Amino acid sequence: MLPDLARSTVCCPSGPFAGWEEQMTTPEQHKWTAPSREAANASAKAGERRLPALRPPPEAPVPGPSRRIWVWAVGLVVAGSVASGLVLQLWATGPAPVAVETAMLAPVTRVLAVNGRIESLYAVDVRSQVGGILADVSVAEGDSLQSGEIAARIDPTAQQAILRQAMAGLDAALVVQAQAQATLERTRALGANVARTVLEAAETAAKTAAQEVARMTALLDQTQVQLGNFTVRAPMTGTVIVLNVDPGQSIDPSTVLMTIADLGQLIVETDVDEAHATQIRAGMPAVLQLTGETATRGGRVSHVSQRVDAATGGLAVRLAFDDPVTAPVGLTVMANIVIDRRDAALTVPRTALVHPDGSPAVLVVAEGIARLRPVTVIDWPAARLIVTEGLAPGDVLVVDATGIADGQAVRAEQP
Repeated sequence: MLPDLARSTVCCPSGPFAGWEEQMTTPEQHKWTAPSREAANASAKAGERRLPALRPPPEAPVPGPSRRIWVWAVGLVVAGSVASGLVLQLWATGPAPVAVETAMLAPVTRVLAVNGRIESLYAVDVRSQVGGILADVSVAEGDSLQSGEIAARIDPTAQQAILRQAMAGLDAALVVQAQAQATLERTRALGANVARTVLEAAETAAKTAAQEVARMTALLDQTQVQLGNFTVRAPMTGTVIVLNVDPGQSIDPSTVLMTIADLGQLIVETDVDEAHATQIRAGMPAVLQLTGETATRGGRVSHVSQRVDAATGGLAVRLAFDDPVTAPVGLTVMANIVIDRRDAALTVPRTALVHPDGSPAVLVVAEGIARLRPVTVIDWPAARLIVTEGLAPGDVLVVDATGIADGQAVRAEQP
């Protein structure tokens, strides 16, 4: 039976020894085949370690629909950026669009715009010649006064006492004078019976008494005049436009009691910058507009100061109205002084000027090319300047020369 067993085999369909066969042998055969069993065990262990390699590789995930949408979106954005860059490049290399205008002759008026205030041509600050307590103020702001009319009174009590004292002194001097005169007459009546020295003394006493009377008379007159100063009278006919005091107030000769102005002759007072001082002359026409009104009034330059204020750099100018006007003193007036009028002149916007070498120039468009052309202008604080040289009627010029170079290709567009 052993030979049969020696030929039989046992199959291991599964488990750690799957895939190999074990032979049944005799002891003699077993001793000979021992190495083969150890080799089989080693082979089984090696097969167990290689088991993961026998598993099928994982399949790659299939991208879902949302991921494909993002891919398409990114692609469209990139394509749009590239297309925009190409368009911008083509635009940048093309002619630059510029606003232009055609130079034309037209009437031009050059004006200087200033602001001023209504003032009275004649106005007086009223002060008292003496100090004291105001006993009475006879006027109110806005009242009209005639020249010499009483405006205020100062308490005259002290001055009245001084007047009485002067009158008493004069009376005493008159008595002394009368006595001296009587003595002189008696002495003269004695004739040769009176010593010469006595006669001379009587004559001297009479003269001294007469001089004292004259002195006391002058003192009395002065006291009476001073008493009159305690009554404040209007120095001119006009209207009280400012009242600064009230009854009972203590004042002195430096206190301005009120201001009286003649409102029948109103003017505009303003200042002109010294840069234009040499171009302002009396008689120049002006257009005046009072604050709060839409209508304008005609006027003229009536006075130009001959001195520039060193502190402000301004030149004082007065403007007169062609027709009488009624307005409060101090009201703001907008004035346009007409410096120059021309029936036909060329003008350019200030924005069209460039100064490549410090001198003014404009860019004239010819055949699609902007060319630099020097010009001479009358510099003036205005949006448009008069061109006296360098430009001809019909020339097409760039309205705003910012960023445009000489010789650059441009595409003209009417503003």
